[in-house]
Amino acid sequence: MEEKRINKAISDTGYCSRRAADKLIEENRVTVNDKPVELGQKVTEKDIIKVDGKKLGEEPDPVYIAFNKPVGIECTTNRKVKDNIIDFINYPERIFPIGRLDKDSEGLILLTNNGNIVNKILRANYGHEKEYIVQVNKELTADFIKGMSSRVPILDTVTNKSKVTQINRDTFKIILTQGLNRQIRRMTEYFGYKVVNLQRIRVMNINLGSLPVGVYRDLSPLELKVLKETIKNTKKISN
Repeated sequence: MEEKRINKAISDTGYCSRRAADKLIEENRVTVNDKPVELGQKVTEKDIIKVDGKKLGEEPDPVYIAFNKPVGIECTTNRKVKDNIIDFINYPERIFPIGRLDKDSEGLILLTNNGNIVNKILRANYGHEKEYIVQVNKELTADFIKGMSSRVPILDTVTNKSKVTQINRDTFKIILTQGLNRQIRRMTEYFGYKVVNLQRIRVMNINLGSLPVGVYRDLSPLELKVLKETIKNTKKISN
């Protein structure tokens, strides 16, 4: 009967990477046949591997986390891409981002292991809000604020109307209900401006708050409850 190292056996189930499996073992969260294991220990298919008391192969507990993405991190699950979000977070289970936040931007992005919730959050015609703070390269004007609030022609389409509020001389807040590729950057360029800093501070009812850059946290029970209720009760919008 074939033997394999415990970290490979865990990785082969799709639970997490070998490196993440080693971390779980070091934290004494893994057992084989209900006994603690050591790094490098070998197992066979007859052995029962458990992580946090749950047998591998059983449906994992749902994971919902909020992450303050730094500039330079790519929102991709392709681990061949340098500085991908999965390796940066190094979460002990397989998770994936809900939507994207471009490499040059920072701020809030949600990640989960629940594929069923992803499309419900991302559907553009459901009008789920995402809020950003944007600094540009020159002084804002009333015409710029008005233009950014209206429908802007980009990417062979026109954007939905947005809520835009000026914060100071060169910084504004914008609430989008779409997720077009590099949407805010393309919108500002249309009016002759260039984004200097872009930070997402809210996705639906989830706020970035004081979460430090490069750090993640679990969604609170209340945040998750409101998020699921919002998705359940959302109706399509017309723009």
